[in-house]
Amino acid sequence: MSIKVENITKTYGEQKALNNVTFSVEKGEIVGFLGPNGAGKSTMMKILTTYLPASEGVAIVNDFEVSKDDISVKKSVGYLPEHNPLYLDMYVREYLLFNAGIYNIPKSQVESVIEKTGLTPEANKKIGQLSKGYRQRVGLANALLHDPDVLILDEPTTGLDPNQLIEIRQLIKNVGEHKTVLLSTHIMQEVEAICDRVIIINKGEIVLDKKLADLKKNKQQIIEVEFDYRVEDVALQQLPKIDKVENSIGFVYQLYFNTEQDMRGKVFDFAHDNGLKILQLHQKNTTLEKLFTELTTQK
Repeated sequence: MSIKVENITKTYGEQKALNNVTFSVEKGEIVGFLGPNGAGKSTMMKILTTYLPASEGVAIVNDFEVSKDDISVKKSVGYLPEHNPLYLDMYVREYLLFNAGIYNIPKSQVESVIEKTGLTPEANKKIGQLSKGYRQRVGLANALLHDPDVLILDEPTTGLDPNQLIEIRQLIKNVGEHKTVLLSTHIMQEVEAICDRVIIINKGEIVLDKKLADLKKNKQQIIEVEFDYRVEDVALQQLPKIDKVENSIGFVYQLYFNTEQDMRGKVFDFAHDNGLKILQLHQKNTTLEKLFTELTTQK
């Protein structure tokens, strides 16, 4: 077990940032840690990286209890905070060599990390001259310098353009093939592209903890269709594997199917057999974004 969190509570005065949070992360997993602003994501990550003490509960990282063996935790964790702290007047290689000295790491390791994170063309530039995307690469390189078993990344793609997003996502995915990654983000597509599992936290409490494969397997398929004529709900209920029919407006219907099979062909067949024309048709499967919205606005 790479990360084990048991009944962690964190209070600031009378405010509870985390309330009895429990979860674990297996070795080699990439887990998306999601939640709205103020949900407790960054607080949890700061506890796991020893920057904040918990008010109650136990957190264990790589078999080291965070509150009792913080030095061992720091040695085995790579951390990229939300606001990536960099010395802008230092050169990329100079900055990484400086941090390698703190960890007592050989210079060859610095060159290896520079190559792995795609920083070779920028290694002799000042950090202040780099784009946001390359600065994030420097932060990731620094987090990887000491070859940690666990990576904790807090909003690693904030402010990146679409091309930079793709590059950083791929970099994280490559790194995650050999390490455990706990990744905080607001971007649902990022989780779907990178992660094996998703944990959603809201108001300091976990409201969902599932593997993405299970979420996709259980997704409800929604098809929105507009016919050229009104259709009785009872007729549409004869479609195979249909759960529910809603007539949203005019001749527009929301058809809910309990299956992974693409049911658009069945809807076309229904229209043909009943002498109807389809004016428009959209597949609107339940998304992680929709699930996130439902879980974080119901309290």
